[in-house]
Amino acid sequence: MKSTFWRAPRRIRVQIRARTSLMRAPSGARARLTLICLLLMTGIVVVAGQALSRVPEQANSSAKANSSSVTPATFPKDVYPETGNRFPAIKREELDDAGKKLYDTRGVSDNFGPGAIRLYSPPVAESMSGINEYLRRKSGIEPRLVELAILVTAREMDCEYVWTAHEPAAEKAGLAQAVIDTVKFRKPAAGLAEKEAVIIELGRDSIAKHSVGSDTFARAVKLFGNQGVVNIVSLIGDYAATTILLTVSDQHIRPAEKPLLPIP
Repeated sequence: MKSTFWRAPRRIRVQIRARTSLMRAPSGARARLTLICLLLMTGIVVVAGQALSRVPEQANSSAKANSSSVTPATFPKDVYPETGNRFPAIKREELDDAGKKLYDTRGVSDNFGPGAIRLYSPPVAESMSGINEYLRRKSGIEPRLVELAILVTAREMDCEYVWTAHEPAAEKAGLAQAVIDTVKFRKPAAGLAEKEAVIIELGRDSIAKHSVGSDTFARAVKLFGNQGVVNIVSLIGDYAATTILLTVSDQHIRPAEKPLLPIP
């Protein structure tokens, strides 16, 4: 069985050994040992103090990390937290067979956005989804220009939800930051590449001015052809309709998202 000495904490055993050696040593050596013991005790106190001081720091850091990851939404009283808009989340069992098929093929994990809202009218959801799929992916419009047309619409109609969803998509599609900023901050399109400038002017003029000049139209046809202009303008109209739906329903971005569009 171990003695009481060996059951003591290591730090105390060190102190006992030091004191025992001190008592047995000659006077000169005893002085040196005294100094060593004092230094040893001071070191132990400093290390322990530093270790204890890190505990509240670590706790505060952890609390800050947790508080920054939690972003509770402050929605108006008539907005449902599960959708971020004025419509409650639609339930799958409430839909007919066509609606259930659309519900299952949406491929999203929550009830935010226009796709979820349109499930209240499955024929509208099906038709709009088909048009959107064609215009964005099958019409021949270059991906970066698709996103540009969407951003121009979102900016001119001040739709935070659409902009926040599509600015990252535009960057990924290769749309230059200078073009994105031109749209976001309503800068003049002069100096941009011709295709980008024409799409910006088509969106701004048709939505904000309700009039597109002959010169702008002629430049658009020259660059994209008749079908191309119809497709681009139809894409703008598609997202204008989406924006109106989101405005009426007061759609908010998700609580965890950062708003990317400055609203006047």
